[in-house]
Amino acid sequence: MSLWSEWWVWMSAALVLATAEVILPGFIFLGFAMGAFVMGALLLIGLTGLSMPITLVVFALLSLGSYLGLR
Repeated sequence: MSLWSEWWVWMSAALVLATAEVILPGFIFLGFAMGAFVMGALLLIGLTGLSMPITLVVFALLSLGSYLGLR
C-alpha cells in the first residue's frame, strides 16, 4: 500500500494547503485544500484500489470543481 492511498496523507495535505491559503491569500490554495480534503474523505469511507495516476486525476478534478464552485 502506497502513501497515495492513505487517507491521513490527503488530510495532512489539506491542512498544509489551507494554512498556505491563510498565509498567502488569494484563493489559490483553497481549491486544492478542498480537493485534498474530499479525496481524504473518499479514501476514509472506503474508496480503495486506485492507482497513483487515477488518484491524482480524481484529486485534480475535485480541486477544479471546488475552485469553480468558489468562483
